[in-house]
Amino acid sequence: MFFTDNRTHFFRPFAGKYREQVVECLRILHARLYGSLADYKRAFTRDQVLESFREAITRTPVLDEEEEDFAAPVRSEREQANWILNLLLEHGWIERHADEATLQSSYAFSRVGRLFTQPMVETAGGGFRTRHRNTRNTRNALQSFLERGEVYDLLDAYEYSERIISDFSDVIAELDERKRLLVREVEARQVIQQASDEFFDFMEKRFMPDLSVRLSADSVEKYRDEIQSLLRKAKRKQKKFKTRAEIELRKLAPELLQDRQASLYYHILDNIESRIHSASDIMLPALRNALHSFTRRADIIIRQLSYTLGGAQGDLLKLCQQLGALPKEKQTQALDTVADAMATLDLSVTDPGALRLHAGRQRRVVNSSAEAHAPMDKAARRELFIQQSLQKAFVVNNRQVGQFIIAALKNGHRIHSQQLPVQNARDLLMAAHAIEAGAAGRSSSEFHFRVQPTGQRVQTDYYQMTDDFIIELVEHTPKNPSGKNHAD
Repeated sequence: MFFTDNRTHFFRPFAGKYREQVVECLRILHARLYGSLADYKRAFTRDQVLESFREAITRTPVLDEEEEDFAAPVRSEREQANWILNLLLEHGWIERHADEATLQSSYAFSRVGRLFTQPMVETAGGGFRTRHRNTRNTRNALQSFLERGEVYDLLDAYEYSERIISDFSDVIAELDERKRLLVREVEARQVIQQASDEFFDFMEKRFMPDLSVRLSADSVEKYRDEIQSLLRKAKRKQKKFKTRAEIELRKLAPELLQDRQASLYYHILDNIESRIHSASDIMLPALRNALHSFTRRADIIIRQLSYTLGGAQGDLLKLCQQLGALPKEKQTQALDTVADAMATLDLSVTDPGALRLHAGRQRRVVNSSAEAHAPMDKAARRELFIQQSLQKAFVVNNRQVGQFIIAALKNGHRIHSQQLPVQNARDLLMAAHAIEAGAAGRSSSEFHFRVQPTGQRVQTDYYQMTDDFIIELVEHTPKNPSGKNHAD
């Protein structure tokens, strides 16, 4: 059982208004013991633990500020740190170790406390983790197993294949959470610059180094066939090789054996193959949909804020806010004044030259009957708004494409579409519409773009397969009044 001995009320430290301080104390103690700045030669004394806890308490707010009937009296930072330390010791998060030689006590995490603190540290961020490497690690572990025959490599491949699914789930959940956070921040602040900065900051710092690699260079689809080939080779190994591996697997990982009559060796190979199929056929498309949904939602929000806060619409919003701040009597008076100014009678005479007598034609019979519909609720209006907004998402005009191509050409006159520089998400959208450069700059009488297909299909960092085009900036040859070129 888990809730035994001093773990009977293991999660009680997180019940109360000081729960955020307790979490921050656990995080900073984990960083001091196991982080990059940890001194593994030195044991943590009580004064050092209290010093770390005081630092965490200083920068962490107290939740549920309202007074409670049984709230603890206000303590100093050292008293609060001492209380949190005793609380964690009592409920099994931290252990006290006594040195019989020096008669001094040192403090460290209990095994269970360290395991439960690790997710809190990862949730806070700041750590580096190569999530997209597990597919490649699965392939490498299987190759090592086939070459050397060590079952530890097969167990590593089994563990890496399990992490592939969990990493996909983590990234999809992160994208959904960032989408909700973006919507919530925009609704609270209505700041377009901050919304756009957060979106492009995520695309440059999170998408480019990790997700783009997962979707292109290190995609699970890239190594799927190779891993399946290695699994088939493992199943075709000689009987002596498989018998020895089966015996060692039953000794090292008996918890994986579900049926004693079945082969644990084949069970592990089948599970690896099943996970690779699930990652390629289910999780990878789900990740692409989640990423597309996130970028689409960010684009909709940024466009909506630009439309609401820009130009005349900004003046209209400001005017509505001023009108809303007035008393009801003055609002009615102002609206009546505007209504009187707009309610003017406009008479005009029709121009006889605009009248035309058209030949008669048979009228079509149109069924104009309308069915009575119930009024739309909030959810239906929200869905209708999303559908209308999606039609405007990712609209890029030719002028922007032309400026992007000119910046890419620099001092040259021609460039391949696969060589267009992509530094951020905006450049990626422009590069996707690069072939539309042929329609840009048509109003210029001196220059125009010429787009020619090369007939080749290439693979880039962002597309598995795409057509290659040559984009060239061409200067018009002026003509003299006689209709002949000056060169003639």
